[in-house]
Amino acid sequence: MILSADKLHAHICANACRSRTKRSVASKAITCSTNGASKKTTIHKLIEQQNTLLIPGVHDALSAKVLAHTGHVSAFVSGYAVSATLLGEPDVGLLTPPEMSRKTSQICMSIPQVPVIVDADTGGGNVLNVQRTIKQFIAAGAKGCTLEDQKWPKKSGSVRGKEVIGMDEHIAKVAAAREAIGDADFFLIARTDARATSSKRGLGEAINRANIYLEAGADASYVEGPRSIEELKEIGKRQKGLKACSMIYGSTTPLQSLTELSDMGYHMVFRPLSALYAATKALLDTYAQMLEVGKVTDLEQLLTFDQFNALVGMEEKLQYEEKYGRGEGQEKLHVRVPGLSRPI
Repeated sequence: MILSADKLHAHICANACRSRTKRSVASKAITCSTNGASKKTTIHKLIEQQNTLLIPGVHDALSAKVLAHTGHVSAFVSGYAVSATLLGEPDVGLLTPPEMSRKTSQICMSIPQVPVIVDADTGGGNVLNVQRTIKQFIAAGAKGCTLEDQKWPKKSGSVRGKEVIGMDEHIAKVAAAREAIGDADFFLIARTDARATSSKRGLGEAINRANIYLEAGADASYVEGPRSIEELKEIGKRQKGLKACSMIYGSTTPLQSLTELSDMGYHMVFRPLSALYAATKALLDTYAQMLEVGKVTDLEQLLTFDQFNALVGMEEKLQYEEKYGRGEGQEKLHVRVPGLSRPI
């Protein structure tokens, strides 16, 4: 039996989304109810504490350590950034979910005290792929993800030529993700790229999709690519529930401060590429200077040997090695292995 779009929507929301989250947002106090039981994820709690949560981007374990060292309380693993740093390729669908999961695991291990949200792109395929991807991210240690409604192969949010899948198809993906999450401490953000599909109808379509994705089980929603301050404000007024947005230097969306976006009604602000662009600019300048004069002349732009070792925890590792290792004058540790005639 083939269901109409309306009936399919109702069927998915009534059955696959039994565990969907009911939200009440009053004065930006967030209560999350799943299966009738009160539940708040780590990200819900951070939003309550921060009012509007700033989420900078990281792309590897080192950038994550730097983020934590400077005092940030959350991080975002950007697919755009990982595609560039892991593959040296643009964000055009070349990065796979298993590669993203491995990178996420490395990042989460490097900053266990900082909750990490990861870019799930389109989830890797159909609803079965989405569920596998979600479970991999949970196992990797992530505390949430974004899941977008682009057609595959997807593209970066501000790149031309994007298309979106049917709304019902993404409703099913969101519902499948919610089911895969179960009782895990994991925050689901549904992203729509429908704004780019039409200059006249795109914004209204995007806001409609964002609201329906919330009904399907997302904890928050996110309209990618608003093109003016007026559009940012309109999304803030018309989009329901918890709202996220992204600020990228040079993209179609005008840059706004955290305070300005909070006043518009946003609860989460991603700055996914600022650190990547800053690091890349520093690399370009440093390599160019070495090529030109044979050395780095502006030493103020460099960490010292000791400063870098302190950042990555060298002394701590050396102390552990000395504590558990075999040093001069210490009694040797003897271990007998069955089948061997002498201790090793």
